[in-house]
Amino acid sequence: MANGNSSSYTTGMEGTKRSEEICLKFPPNVISPGLAALLAQKDKHEKLMDYSGPRLHFQMVVIFVLTQIIHSLLKKLGLPLFISQLLAGILLSPMVFSDEHSLVNISEESVAVLGTVGAFGFVFFLFLSGVKMDLSLTLKSGKKAICIGLLTVVVPLVSCMTTIKLLHEEGNEFSNKSFFLAVTYSGTSFPVIHCLLSDLKILNSELGRLGLSAALIGDMLTLFLTVFSLWVKTGFEKGRKEALIDFGLALLFIVIVVFVLRPAMKWMVKRTPEAGQIKDICFYLVILAFMMSPRFTDLFHGPPLGSALVEKLDPVISGLFLPIFATTCGLRFDLSYFKNSNLFAYHQVLGAMVALIIKFGVSLLVPLLCKMPTRDSLALAFIMISKGIVEMGSYSIMNDNRVISEDIFAHMTIVIILVASIVPILVKRLYDPSRKYLCFQKRTIMNSRLNQELRLIVCVHVPGNVNSIINQLNASCPTRESSIALDVLHLIKLSGQATPLFITHDKQKKTLSSKSYSENVVVSFEQFERDNWGAVSVTVFTAVSPPNLMYEDICNLAMDRLTSFILLPFHRRWYIDGSIESEDQTVRTLNFDILEKAPCSVGILVEGRRNLKGSGIRDPLSSDNSSFYNIAVIFLGGQDDREALALAKRISQDKSVRLTVIHLKAANSLGVILTENDRMLDSAVLNDVKQSVCFTYIEEHVNDGPETSNFLQSIVEDYQLIIVGRRYKTEDPQTLGLQEWCEFQEIGIIGDLLSSADFIRSYSLLIVQQQQQRTV
Repeated sequence: MANGNSSSYTTGMEGTKRSEEICLKFPPNVISPGLAALLAQKDKHEKLMDYSGPRLHFQMVVIFVLTQIIHSLLKKLGLPLFISQLLAGILLSPMVFSDEHSLVNISEESVAVLGTVGAFGFVFFLFLSGVKMDLSLTLKSGKKAICIGLLTVVVPLVSCMTTIKLLHEEGNEFSNKSFFLAVTYSGTSFPVIHCLLSDLKILNSELGRLGLSAALIGDMLTLFLTVFSLWVKTGFEKGRKEALIDFGLALLFIVIVVFVLRPAMKWMVKRTPEAGQIKDICFYLVILAFMMSPRFTDLFHGPPLGSALVEKLDPVISGLFLPIFATTCGLRFDLSYFKNSNLFAYHQVLGAMVALIIKFGVSLLVPLLCKMPTRDSLALAFIMISKGIVEMGSYSIMNDNRVISEDIFAHMTIVIILVASIVPILVKRLYDPSRKYLCFQKRTIMNSRLNQELRLIVCVHVPGNVNSIINQLNASCPTRESSIALDVLHLIKLSGQATPLFITHDKQKKTLSSKSYSENVVVSFEQFERDNWGAVSVTVFTAVSPPNLMYEDICNLAMDRLTSFILLPFHRRWYIDGSIESEDQTVRTLNFDILEKAPCSVGILVEGRRNLKGSGIRDPLSSDNSSFYNIAVIFLGGQDDREALALAKRISQDKSVRLTVIHLKAANSLGVILTENDRMLDSAVLNDVKQSVCFTYIEEHVNDGPETSNFLQSIVEDYQLIIVGRRYKTEDPQTLGLQEWCEFQEIGIIGDLLSSADFIRSYSLLIVQQQQQRTV
């Protein structure tokens, strides 16, 4: 039998004393001999749960299953996963399972193991949050963000201290401790606000960017005040000498970080090839440095070092260890603590509530004074008072270290649960960034005059997109009379940092940072502008954001620049033999989001198959068979086809471009779903084509989809570019039987047919969707 060892201690706090005795077994049993061996025992004196290894595994499984069950019920209400993890801990706590023989009973010994695993996750979560922070952004924040960040910490702090001082008169010891606790109540947590904005998918919205900037400044001020309060506390409790020693060690730490470790990190980054992965030895050295001191985090933000740390550690920390920590915080909660609550605890809770209310008021008042809409100001105020895992972890650690009593911890747990539950629901109700995309003005090619400047956005993901887009723009032969205002948006996945970036590359300034965002893209499109001087004006932007939120950057830019057409690259590229060269499902998801939310017309460019593996796209004007660039429009009818025809007419004004309009008509008019208004508009645009000597008009009658496919196969090789309307969820007799074979819904039935393996093609394909009219 293991020897027993017990320890007892008494802790004194304001108004209450607590005596505890904890018994632990030494040495602990870790690895069991196996279930079969335990069942074979005659005296049955040992159980499987007596061993810490199997017990930890079982507890992790129970936590995961219970959390998912709770979250499946609460996510319909809009509550975050953190609440489900915390409630799982409360349900597993001794308050519910008090029977020591229960399988899920968590004893002091098991809490030590489970708590250690959870604490490991919490520390690494804070480390990764520091890695994602870019402190240089605090210097670039606007006056509004700086005012909100500073005032939402200072004003609640003063109010909280004043309230507690009026309620409870004490000496210096109380005042020093109260100041430390007041900083905790009034502080702002950047990781919590970042998680909230990410969950609500408003991270790179206008409100999200303001909230992140204010949170970063508030978090830095909170950290400074916390460290300062600890120095003051040390000075009063241990003397000035100890406080000065702590201050000197902190100063020495900063010197080592700035003059030793930071240059070492930069050296590691310089030795990493561009777009390459950081070496494993560098990764391990960073983890070792972190284990020595978590305060090293600011050294590691940004690619490639920060990106490698986040990509390798974030899944296991956020998916495994951090949920365990949140659950262990819930395990500490017990309603019986309220029975023994004293006056000091009530005063502290009242001070915390005053800080919360004042923080909300300041967060609301400052934006309103800056002429921000009321709904947006309310949403920002709720964002700034949000509570989460950082606050819960802070109170748990203070409770374990006897800085706060158990009744204060219980009260603050209730406050965190309520705030963390209500804030996401209210912010989602108050702020919907897609509202501003409800454009009542027509922003289409059809509504743009031929002699009017065309405002166009092109999106670039990879270097290959640059060549194909420039080739197609060159083929359209822009002129001074029909000029193009081209906005190029280079989209980069946010990795290794928390704050999205939106960079404007001003041609008059050197805006390329040391991170070399979009350097090749800028150079290529500036050369394209010089080659078409006077006919094309180019502005290049870079958006660094999460892939699921990139549509925000595109739509915001389209709104700000009064864009009429957005050109997107298709997510798949092929070699000439039909094999897939590259494919990116995140690009496909982005294209779907843009098609659904864009405030103007949208086009998706499917590149022609490449002649040689690894070669670039050939210039479409250099055809072996003709000196002309041949464009075809496949016209079936409807607003998307009319928009496709308008675009084709726009880019075929040069004499070197020949446009052919191929009108596919149903041999039998039965089943045609076009409205009378659509028929009239189709007839008008087609009559204009028929009467023009500049265009070729072909009319073909088909019975069904197979006939359409056969006809298109016979004529597509005569063209370098084919333009079709998307015609989403529209099936006519001309496409009957093709819908069930459609692989890519985002390019429509005809677009999917022309991009399929049945068509051995060298032509490029452009799918067009006219601006969608949405209602509030």
